This record gives sequence, C-alpha cells and structure tokens, in this order.
Amino acid sequence: MSEPKIAALKPEVLTLEPGTYYWCACGASATQPFCNGAHKGTGIVPVKFDITETTKVAMCNCKHTGTKPFCDGTHKSLNL
Repeated sequence: MSEPKIAALKPEVLTLEPGTYYWCACGASATQPFCNGAHKGTGIVPVKFDITETTKVAMCNCKHTGTKPFCDGTHKSLNL
C-alpha cells in the first residue's frame, strides 16, 4: 500500500487527556483515528504524538493532511 485508505472525509473532534497517542496513518485501523496495528505490511507507520494538557483536537481521518495527525482541511479538496 503506497497510498493510505481514507477512513472518513471529516475530522474526528476529540478532547484528549495528557498522554502519548499513535495516529493511524494508513487508514486501515478499526479504532480510527488511532492505530490498532492494522498497518503491518502496508509500509505506512503510525504517527506518535504527545498531549501535555487536556486539549480539544481535530484528528485527520482522510489521512492526507499536511499537519499529521491533525486536520488541516485537506479533505475538502480531495478528488475522489
């Protein structure tokens, strides 16, 4: 797999507690927007990120954002 699978065409808005998270970059995880290990064999790896204080975030689900793991609006311009 060279291109990620689009999990959804809108971000997942979540309030995250402090901790370390792994964002699914391949789009195959059943626990979107987080990694569940489904990327194995795809050549795409999850993105590790840390949250230091309780924060509301918009997580990218189209997997094409330029600000991984956060949504930058790219889903609005994808040609499907």
